[in-house]
Amino acid sequence: MKNHYFLSQPHQPFFVLAFVNAIISMFIFSLLLKGIINSELLMADYHAYSLIFLSFTPAFFAFLFTTFPRFSGNPPIEKIVYMTIFVPFGVGSLLFLLGVLSFSFFASMAIVITLIGHLLGINILRKIYKASAMDDNHDILWILLAMSAGGVGHLLFAIGYFSSSSWIISLSIQISIYLYLFLVAFSVAQRMVPFFSHKVIERNETFVRNVALLLVGHIVLELIKPHLSFIADFALMYIIAKELLNWELPFPNPNPLLWILHISLFWVPVAFLFSGVSSAISILSSVNFMFLDIHILVLGFVFTILIGFGTRVTLGHSGNRLEADRWTTILFYATQVVVITRIIVSLIFAFGWNFLFWFDITITVWLVLLGIWASRFFPVLIFGKKLNN
Repeated sequence: MKNHYFLSQPHQPFFVLAFVNAIISMFIFSLLLKGIINSELLMADYHAYSLIFLSFTPAFFAFLFTTFPRFSGNPPIEKIVYMTIFVPFGVGSLLFLLGVLSFSFFASMAIVITLIGHLLGINILRKIYKASAMDDNHDILWILLAMSAGGVGHLLFAIGYFSSSSWIISLSIQISIYLYLFLVAFSVAQRMVPFFSHKVIERNETFVRNVALLLVGHIVLELIKPHLSFIADFALMYIIAKELLNWELPFPNPNPLLWILHISLFWVPVAFLFSGVSSAISILSSVNFMFLDIHILVLGFVFTILIGFGTRVTLGHSGNRLEADRWTTILFYATQVVVITRIIVSLIFAFGWNFLFWFDITITVWLVLLGIWASRFFPVLIFGKKLNN
């Protein structure tokens, strides 16, 4: 079985695919931005699709295919089941890369194949949820609903792509960012981070629902008029900041595997504050902040917490000690360098200055961070290597 270790647990192949795609997608995006390579696929569409559906989505399945059965009191997912989802994502990733570098026909095939895999994966989670006999299904219901929103976003992207509708693609991205990427990560975090931190909190059953309603409000306001969403953003900042303060997380914390999770959560109200302020300024003065709001939320929260959870799952399910060594701690700090440099890029762009230097720094830190993570943890994921902490 040693030769098949890579496929022995669902998180292993999905995490490897997610990180490989993240490295490739950002490298290709930087070449597109600089005009070094050309593609029939629009640069913004490539950037959004490759990260949302080919990088973050496999990472979500990696985590949820491992933990969702536990959350719901069900047995682990069998290999044949999760491999039927991994294969479409793997094939779709390769075809999408070919589509960007050669013919858009391959990209069209990739979107269809990956969408099918995505919807089938959501259906597996739905079946697990329905089979649950646990009384408290509140959290896993919200995770399932958020994952389903991702399927809707993916379907809308496909419709927009094949109909050449930029409006539908824009709606797809809004839904995928706020009701999918953010809401999945936040629904998991509000359940797991206090647990990992040994904090017993009084559960507010309406909290996630109120967050979800305000996220819908953000999208609707954005559809009515670009940047009008600042109204919902300030409300989101307030209720999330208030809830996090009530949790009284033990921060600063000497354990890197904990403080990386805490920092990711603290970025959430900061992200909505920046979003509200930048949108209010843009609606009054037409200043372009180059998607500052989305990048703080996705990099500060979603990306950071995925690195934290991904490292924790990789260590915990491989027989390694659940400790962050010096290199892992450096990687956690590097995630914050990525966030800060991306903030600087948007602010420089808003002032009308040349942002490419700082953009190159952001891309470089991203690639180095993911490259080091891969070199450190791919041997664990693929071969079950034991690390010397």
